[in-house]
Amino acid sequence: MQGRRGNDVAATDPLSREERAELLGKPRPRHLPVAPVAPPARRHLPLADEAREVDRTARPNHAVWEITLACDLACRHCGSRAGHARPEELTTEQCLDLVRQMSELGVREVTLIGGEAYLREDWLEIVRAIRAHKMQPTITTGGRGIDEARARAAKAAGLLTVSVSIDGLEATHDRLRGLAGSHAAALAAMKHLQGAGVPTSVNTQINRLSMPELPELLELIAAHGAHSWQIQLTVPMGRAADEPDVLLQPYDLLALFPMLAKLRERCDELKVRFFPGNNVGYFGPHEPTLRGHVISGHASSCKAGQRTLGIEADGTIKGCPSLSTAAWGGGNIRDHSLRDIWERSAALRYTRDRTVNELWGYCRSCYYADHCRAGCTWTSDVFFGRPGNNPYCHHRALEHERAGKRERLVKVESPPGQPFDHGRFEVIVEDMKGTQP
Repeated sequence: MQGRRGNDVAATDPLSREERAELLGKPRPRHLPVAPVAPPARRHLPLADEAREVDRTARPNHAVWEITLACDLACRHCGSRAGHARPEELTTEQCLDLVRQMSELGVREVTLIGGEAYLREDWLEIVRAIRAHKMQPTITTGGRGIDEARARAAKAAGLLTVSVSIDGLEATHDRLRGLAGSHAAALAAMKHLQGAGVPTSVNTQINRLSMPELPELLELIAAHGAHSWQIQLTVPMGRAADEPDVLLQPYDLLALFPMLAKLRERCDELKVRFFPGNNVGYFGPHEPTLRGHVISGHASSCKAGQRTLGIEADGTIKGCPSLSTAAWGGGNIRDHSLRDIWERSAALRYTRDRTVNELWGYCRSCYYADHCRAGCTWTSDVFFGRPGNNPYCHHRALEHERAGKRERLVKVESPPGQPFDHGRFEVIVEDMKGTQP
């Protein structure tokens, strides 16, 4: 690790040198198409007859909007298997009307994603409309196509900040992103954007390849001017489910979270804001350090459909952008108003109504069950095909360790190969004694 404090943050590798070399050199799985065409949007979904008080009270602060599924990368951990545009993506006129409806619903920040948002020809018009409606336009990008001209155009349109995805040092990032040179392109995108006056942050997927490189990565992104760093655990959605050996095992969290706590302290020294994603937690001893920016000081229950809104490029509305389309699409903006879908769709009401009775497995008997309610819906849903039992929990890993046990996730069903798909895993509880850490 580079930097003055390099030796103070120990990097722990869950893989042996031989296992790491094998995974880095493993070719892309060839049994599924790299970028499948998404099925047509599900239309005319039923809504409840009336909105309840809890539905009218809940309002999305943040919308994450996939404006196209077209992409110029083919990342091996991409949950949406992005590449081709969706059939019947919203027209410019429909997008601008959706911007108006988001503003009226109370949205304050709109993050444009893809695919790659800049591959849609009218992306800057959408940015300008978001700004005109007094919401904050931001973008998350792989950065491959952001040159000086695009950066200047983004600044002129009113884009406030851009989060560039960087998932490790060069070899690891390029392997995960499926393209040699993608790491260099991401750093160049940061330079172009900052040169045009657009601040940049970085978001990072944590898995068995990227985990040991996090300390060096932090030093790198700080040196390249990142104002913030958001981290998220890779889960088996889309292409990430094709390579389960890359995913963290629950017992890897025992080494990960102490390292994250030290990295949070290093972020403070570097003046880089640290944001753990919605599946990083929960209730372990490092939560006050990791989430000191929130009033509770710890992760809480899933906010999909309460404070967050997800939108797909064909007008499908979800409570969270990461959730699978088939199970969690609540309606289409071509059929109903955004307000009606938000307030009256059963899929978006899920977390408003969820109680401990929906929990199962370890989470049902956990001390924190009623506070946490299995945390991130997306994580448990893509592992097991149903929400309510989250294996990526630091508290849970620690409790198993105290009992001399650990959990291991094993894939038992492969995904079908569609955008936002997932397979199915089983969790095995085994003795720690005699196992490899």
